[in-house]
Parts: sequence; C-alpha cells; structure tokens
Amino acid sequence: MNIIIAGFGTVGQSFVQLLMSHREFLKKAYGLVIKVVAIVDSKGAAVSQRGLDLNLVMRCKREYGTVAKAASVGYEMNLLEVIRSVEADTLIEATHTNLINGEPGMTHILNALQLGLNVITVNKGPLALAMPMLKEIAEHKKLALKFSGTVGGGLPVLAFAKECAKGDRVVKVEGVLNGTTNYILTRMEDGLRFDEALVEAQEKGYAERDPTLDVSGMDTACKLVILANEVLGKRVTLRDVKVEGIAGIKPEDIKMAKGTGKTVRLIGVADESEVFVKPLIIDQSDPLAVKYTYNAITLTLENSGRHTITGKGAGGRETATAIIRDLISIKEHLLVT
Repeated sequence: MNIIIAGFGTVGQSFVQLLMSHREFLKKAYGLVIKVVAIVDSKGAAVSQRGLDLNLVMRCKREYGTVAKAASVGYEMNLLEVIRSVEADTLIEATHTNLINGEPGMTHILNALQLGLNVITVNKGPLALAMPMLKEIAEHKKLALKFSGTVGGGLPVLAFAKECAKGDRVVKVEGVLNGTTNYILTRMEDGLRFDEALVEAQEKGYAERDPTLDVSGMDTACKLVILANEVLGKRVTLRDVKVEGIAGIKPEDIKMAKGTGKTVRLIGVADESEVFVKPLIIDQSDPLAVKYTYNAITLTLENSGRHTITGKGAGGRETATAIIRDLISIKEHLLVT
C-alpha cells in the first residue's frame, strides 16, 4: 500500500514511529505492506516513489523543522502536485483542525478523492463542516473515507458502535469527548477554580496555549457531529449543534453537585430529535463520570440498552494507532472486493 502523509506534527510523526517499529508485525498479522511515498508538511515535501527513508525523514524533521530535506525531489511541491506526481492509493490527512473553512484539510481530502485515493483523516474540521458531502463523494467514487482517529483518539469508538448495532439499532449517543475539559472539571472537584485548573492543564500539556476550541465545547461538538452521522445515520454539520462550554462553571456548582453524589461533565448528546453539547449534572456512578483526561461514550440501543466504552481519548501514539486500524480496514475491504 503506497501512502502520502499530509501534515507531520505529533500525530504524523507518531504514525511513522509506529510504522517503523511494527512493520514486520503488520506484514505478518495482516499482510499489510506500507510504503510511504510522500510526506508534506507546512514548509515543504519529501517525495520518493521507491519509498522514503523514514529514519532520515524523522531526523530531518528534528534538525531542520521540515521533511523537505529528506529527499531530493519535492521541496517546493504542494499536496496537489505531490498527489499527481507519485503513484499512491491512500492519503493520510493529519493537518491542524480549522473550523472556519476546514482548510487545508478540506482541499486535501477533496483533491485526493477526486484523483482516486482512499482517505484516512484525523482532522476533525472537514468532517464537522461537511461530513455528509464528503461521504457522498467517497461513496460515488467507490473509495474509502476513514476517520477512526477523529473521535476518542485510539479508542475504537466507531468499531464499538458498529459491533453494538449488529441486530439492533442505536437510538442515542452520549459522550465525554474532550480530555482537556474533563481534566479541568475533575480538578475543580478537587477544589481548584476554573482558571487554576486550566493553567495546570496547560502546564501538563493537556490544554493548548489557546484552549478556546476545548473549553468552548466546539471540539466536543466536532466529535459529536462525526458520531451522529456515522452511528445514528443523521445528516448534520457543526451548524446543527447547540453548544455550551465550561467557562461559566463555578466552584459552587461543582461543590453542590458533589454534595449530592453527583458530578458535572461536559457531555455531547445526539438522538433522533436533537444534537447538543453542554455541562450536565450526572450521578457519580454513571459510566460517563470518568475522571481527568479519560473519555467515555455511551450508546443507547433500542433493544439491548446502554453500552459504554472508556479510555484515553487523545495523544499522538493513541491517534496513530487509529490510523493503523483504518489502514487495516482498507486492506481487508480491498481483499473482499
């Protein structure tokens, strides 16, 4: 399988590291032979139809801040030029999330699909803004559009949902989908104010310098859109989600909930009638009452009731694992067809 990687930040580099350390395992267990023929980052591109030297790529990224030094071909090429210049069958889209217009990921995905490449994306922006359209294009082209890493990091949420829905029907999705906000709310239970908990989350690397996407609830909303489309079969985008973040949560709100055996969690909810994100008061015994950076997703099924999956919801290595899972899925699909 020849792949192109667009975006070479934490996730892209973690994926390459996993690929190097697990190459023989993937070949033996799944018959998956992966050749990275191009990598594009914000400063340039490295291209080699024979396959890039991944150790050299990683060294160049560390020393020069770009992969472009790792190959003699491709320094000034953009992704579209790269796609047209090499033989590849899959694009891994790992650029930053942009909720204004989805760029550059939106253009990357659209071009890849139009030119006949399967797409694996860990970029939530294009899906949050235009998931129904992107899925339609992929289906029309008979190509795979995979996005396991966009929800729950390495947590196999979508595979779990698909398994639960066999012989049954998912009617509701609820989830604690953002580790940053969950860490802040947990530390507020420990007695910190919101601003103190946020600073601590930033110091530990759980929150970005600009935490707006997380604390506003928009990151949770993006993931909820993906779940609503994929698990419930809805046709929604970010514009359809009512969103309330956690900035207004006061210590007394947390203390009052705790005193009655309850807790406050930022939860995304999607069912047949509504899609929203807001802080909710739930029982401390509820499976969604996970602590610190953990995520939890509960599916309510028509006949078999509630099913919950929990685990670490973010991290470069965890999300890179989801990319591997999607590559295996594409390989299995190609064997079936």
